[in-house]
Amino acid sequence: MKLKVIGAICFLLAMLIYSCGENDITFKRYYTTGSVIYTTHCQNCHGSDGLGLSALMPPLTDSAFLRKNKSALACYIKYGIKSKILLINKKNYDADMPLTDLSPIEIAEVLTYVGNSFGNNMGLVPVEQVNGDLAKCR
Repeated sequence: MKLKVIGAICFLLAMLIYSCGENDITFKRYYTTGSVIYTTHCQNCHGSDGLGLSALMPPLTDSAFLRKNKSALACYIKYGIKSKILLINKKNYDADMPLTDLSPIEIAEVLTYVGNSFGNNMGLVPVEQVNGDLAKCR
């Protein structure tokens, strides 16, 4: 009986260690690919440092805004923003953001990059979350 309990505990610990390692690898892959996507599609407006362009383009350094709008971020990236005033870092932004042709996995990767760069620390944004968020876009 004791051997079965010890075996079950060892199995659960092995699964926990394996899943933590897999999540770390996924995070690194998303983050690395997300940085390339950011450079190609986002950096022109939001800057290499994520600070945006003065009063024209908003910064991506406001963790509070990112957390508050977490479920809408995928929609913003996929479908853009038209004439919506955003309050970021206590400053209003009314510039349009163009839509993109990024796939859900690419959106998850760029959100993982942005969410963990420029002073942000939001962890992995899985593609399943992005798919769910995109399904709710208005």
